[in-house]
Amino acid sequence: MPCPLCRKEFTIPDDGLPGMQKNFFMEKLVHVRKLSVEEVCSVLCDVCSGDETSANETSKRASMYCVQCQQNYCEQCSWSHARMKFAANHVQVEIGKQLQKEEIALKLPANCDIHKDKEIEVFCLECQLAICMMCFIKSHKTHDCSDIEEVSDGLRKQVKSDADKATELLKKTGEVLPRFEKERNDLVNHLAIIEGEINTRADKLIAAVQRERAKLLSEVESIKLKRVKQLETAKQEVEQHMTALESFKRHNETLLSSGTACDVTRSANSLHDRADELMMFDVISHVDSSLPPLNVSFSSSTALDTDAGSLIGSITEEGLFDALSTVRWPSDAQSYSL
Repeated sequence: MPCPLCRKEFTIPDDGLPGMQKNFFMEKLVHVRKLSVEEVCSVLCDVCSGDETSANETSKRASMYCVQCQQNYCEQCSWSHARMKFAANHVQVEIGKQLQKEEIALKLPANCDIHKDKEIEVFCLECQLAICMMCFIKSHKTHDCSDIEEVSDGLRKQVKSDADKATELLKKTGEVLPRFEKERNDLVNHLAIIEGEINTRADKLIAAVQRERAKLLSEVESIKLKRVKQLETAKQEVEQHMTALESFKRHNETLLSSGTACDVTRSANSLHDRADELMMFDVISHVDSSLPPLNVSFSSSTALDTDAGSLIGSITEEGLFDALSTVRWPSDAQSYSL
C-alpha cells in the first residue's frame, strides 16, 4: 500500500502495523501538537496531582512544560524544578504560548527507542543508527561512531540538496499541468465535432430507412387493398349466384307443391332452360379466374448481417493507447532527474 505522506509503496510486516518503521520526527510533532493553544484545555500539574499529601486538595493548573522531563508543572513546581541541580539545563516552555511547533520540536529530546529514559547522543556510522550511550556500550562499542550533532550537520546538507532537487522538479512538473487542460479542451472540442458528424450521418440514415419503410409499407397496403377488393367482388358474385339458386329452388318447390297440371306444363320448359343456365355457372372456375394465386414475401436487406463495415461509418484512433502504455510515473524512485 502507498505511504500517505510520500506515496512510496511499502509492504505491511507480518506482525502488522506495530512492526512498521517509526517516524520519530512525526512522533515529536504529534507530541508538540498536544502543547498547542488549540488543544490545551485544563492541564493539571503532574507533581501536585500525583502528590499523596495533597490528594484531597484541589490540584493546581499547569502553566509550564519541561521538555526534558516531559512533565507539566504549576508555577510553584516549575520554580522548584528549575532550582534543582539535575534540571539546571532543562528547558521549560509555557503551555498555551503561541510557539511554532517546529521550534518546540527542536527542544524536545529524542529518547532511545530501546532504553526509553536515555537520550540519543551517538550515531553509528556502520549501522546507520541513532543510538544512546547505553546502546553504544552494549552493542556498538567496536563500531565507528560519531557525535550525532556532527553527523546531523552533514546530513542536513544532503537533505537540503534533496529538497532543492525536489523543489526544482516540482516546479518543472507543475509547468506541465496547463498542457493537460489545453489538450483536454482540444480533445473535447474535436470529439464534439466527431459526435456531430456521427449524429448527422445517423440522422440521414434514419431518414432514409424511414422513407424506405414508408415506401415498402405503402406497397404492402396497396397489395392488400387490391386483393381485398378482388375478394369482395368475387364474394358478391358468388352470393348473387347463390341467391338466384335459392330463388329458383323455392319457385320449383312451390310449383311442385301447389301448381296444377296446367301450371306445371306451362312452366316446366322455361324452368328447365333456367336450370341449364344456372348450372352452366362454374363457381370454382369463376373463383379461380377471379382470384389468381398471390404470394407476397419480404426479402430482408443483408446490410445489417455482414461484417464488412458499419452502416454509419467507423472511428480511427491512433497513438492514444500507445502513448498511455509508455507513461511511467516515478512512484517509488529515490531520486529524480529531468
